Amino acid sequence: MSWQSSPASSVADLERLLHQVEDRLDRLGRRAARTSAAAPRAVDRVGDSVAAALSDIADRFRGGARTARNEASQFGDDALRYGNDALKAGNDALRTLTKEVEQRPLVTLAVAFGVGMIAAGLLARRS
Repeated sequence: MSWQSSPASSVADLERLLHQVEDRLDRLGRRAARTSAAAPRAVDRVGDSVAAALSDIADRFRGGARTARNEASQFGDDALRYGNDALKAGNDALRTLTKEVEQRPLVTLAVAFGVGMIAAGLLARRS
């Protein structure tokens, strides 16, 4: 069951379970009213039915939480992998830039000066 389709199906499942519990309680209540001797057993069965229904609901919520936790873990792993890839690309770019500066220092200085002039011109226009 996908986490994204889970809320609608969970609501439907919860409604179905609540209707089942209501039906069980109604049936057990009618039986208990018919015979007072069976009342203690009926009360026990009502308690058992409610406990079983609540246990089932709790298990479903735990399953949803487990699915969400797994998806969050997968998302975190993906983010870490993309971060590592970006770090590697940044390091590669820095190494390439360092080599270029070492091999062509005057060209690098001219490019930096040109970029500085363009930035200064753009900032002067804004003022």
